[in-house]
Amino acid sequence: MRSELLCIGHRGAMGHEPENTLLSIEKAISLGASWVEIDVCFADGHLIVIHDGRLERTTNGTGYIKEKTFEYLRSLNAGKDQKIPTLEEVFATVNGRAGLNIELKGLQTTEPAISLIKEQIDQGWSYENTLVSSFNHRELLNAKRLDPNVLTGALIVGLPIDNAAFAEKLGCYSVHLCIDFIDEVFVEDAHKRGLKVFVFTVNEPEDIARMELLGVDGVFTDYPERVVKTRAGVASHGG
Repeated sequence: MRSELLCIGHRGAMGHEPENTLLSIEKAISLGASWVEIDVCFADGHLIVIHDGRLERTTNGTGYIKEKTFEYLRSLNAGKDQKIPTLEEVFATVNGRAGLNIELKGLQTTEPAISLIKEQIDQGWSYENTLVSSFNHRELLNAKRLDPNVLTGALIVGLPIDNAAFAEKLGCYSVHLCIDFIDEVFVEDAHKRGLKVFVFTVNEPEDIARMELLGVDGVFTDYPERVVKTRAGVASHGG
């Protein structure tokens, strides 16, 4: 019997609260997300949680993150008076209540991120509840080099000609695809290679149900409660 569709809160629960904030992460967990996905970059010696390379879209700041001091970044409003959180704060907030998918942003993020993950593991966090993902597949190789125990997920847009072979070669745990490109052939190929398939970003109930029927393992969603509700409905109808 196939496992229940995994509900992964996209940047927390960004359909409800400002993305990548502690408020959004708390909301995702309260709505039933069993995993939370966040974006992490390294700036001024700190691992901070933010998606874009610039500040304008998600904060009241301006300019490139890499050019700013940590003090300036922490002074900004990331929505609803939330600060840009650090990765350490996210670990403390989640506190084992959900898995954490850390998407690496930028070229200097992997080493400090893996170092912090190791610290968290030493303090009682588990590798099974940690997933490091990136569109930059060289960084995934780097992550595995730094810590062979860490689970990695390869992000892609489009369908490779060799289906999921590339992710198997990378030693990944999972492959993450855009909903616009997923098909049954890819899912079957990935599963034959022992890989999990996670799809982004899945918000509409009909799409959630379709992903379940395709046999994907999990979905990234801005609205975790929709996945919980649709998943229950599909199960009750024998889907």
